[in-house]
Amino acid sequence: MNQVSAPISVVIPCYNQAKYLGEAIESVLAQTYKNFDIIVIDDGSPDDVKEVTSRYPQVRCIRQENQGLAAARNTGLCASEGEFIVFLDSDDVLLPEALAVGVEALAEHPGCAFVFGDFDVVDVNRVPLPPWQQPAHEDDPYLALLRRNYIAMHSAVMFRRDVVVEVGGFDRSLRSAEDYDLYLRITRTYRVHYHGKLVSEYRRHGSSLSGNPVQMIECVLTVFRKQWPYVKGRREYEEAYRTGLRHYRWRFGEQLVERIRTRVKDGTDRRRVMKDVWALIRYYPNGFVRHAGRKLYCTLTGRSD
Repeated sequence: MNQVSAPISVVIPCYNQAKYLGEAIESVLAQTYKNFDIIVIDDGSPDDVKEVTSRYPQVRCIRQENQGLAAARNTGLCASEGEFIVFLDSDDVLLPEALAVGVEALAEHPGCAFVFGDFDVVDVNRVPLPPWQQPAHEDDPYLALLRRNYIAMHSAVMFRRDVVVEVGGFDRSLRSAEDYDLYLRITRTYRVHYHGKLVSEYRRHGSSLSGNPVQMIECVLTVFRKQWPYVKGRREYEEAYRTGLRHYRWRFGEQLVERIRTRVKDGTDRRRVMKDVWALIRYYPNGFVRHAGRKLYCTLTGRSD
């Protein structure tokens, strides 16, 4: 089959985001590349996903009991028939050239399991926010991904469907970071390609999964534990592994510190605050010691934190 005209399946899982779903669907329908199908997975959503999808006869909607994002994507993967596949969250959008750019890049790099590009960060009304800074890339994508998930947004990725099936799809035991886990499993074996073109928008809002620092750090640490058998005994990979662990403990640990501060100021129930404090001690002990020490210093000297 000529890859330039290959069929693409766009899978859109939806849970409690029906208010954004129409924009996501319309962003696919507006693509300059027309050989695609759209599969919406209603993951037991409490809002009316069916009412939204009924407006679009081109869309196939599959409803299941709530099983989580990874399981919903796997349902879409099993139902898909395209040679290539894109996983689009229901609160994000694809830019008009996204599918065309992805197909062209995969045709030019036949040995790559997936290609990916850049994305804009926007607020709930799609007003631009400070941009994501794409890190530098290395020849060894697995090594680079151990240090940091430089892909960051799955909607900016186009996969070869058979590769995703081969590696077992998404790990449904993960409540977050399931995309990071998939990238790592794929890049242990396959090459990937960064085409560098702007292809999607990531909508940042309060209900985004990335806004839950405890859940994120728990899942990322699980992802890292799964990689240890593949890096153990390989010095460069072990160093990248430890660098990645430090990065994510710091990143989500600092987010957790800010959440604790906000909850204390807002008078949040003490039990919820203490639960966050214990999570901080468990997952980011260095940060806990540093911030606790700073607070003690301010108390003794009368200075503001």
